[in-house]
Amino acid sequence: MTKADIIESVYEKVGFSKKEAAEIVEMVFDTIKETLERGEKIKISGFGNFIVRDKKSRVGRNPQTGEEIEISARRVLTFRPSQVLKNALNGTDTPIPPGSEDD
Repeated sequence: MTKADIIESVYEKVGFSKKEAAEIVEMVFDTIKETLERGEKIKISGFGNFIVRDKKSRVGRNPQTGEEIEISARRVLTFRPSQVLKNALNGTDTPIPPGSEDD
């Protein structure tokens, strides 16, 4: 699914104009991106968590030559799906009691 597909889906389901649907989708993605750039966690109930993690530099190996190389420190984005999403993907739509969803 592409961003254009998401915009089309919002357009069809909500009834806004395509331009309004595109602006809303862009605003949501911009907000998510800005929040993650600040290093903040995003929790979307019933969907999952986006978490920015800092990785330290480490020594790795070039697989072709076996030469040691330094892998620089960096930030990585991880996603942990909620139990609700996991259940939906596996066809086990068992209700999750309130307050017991993954953090």
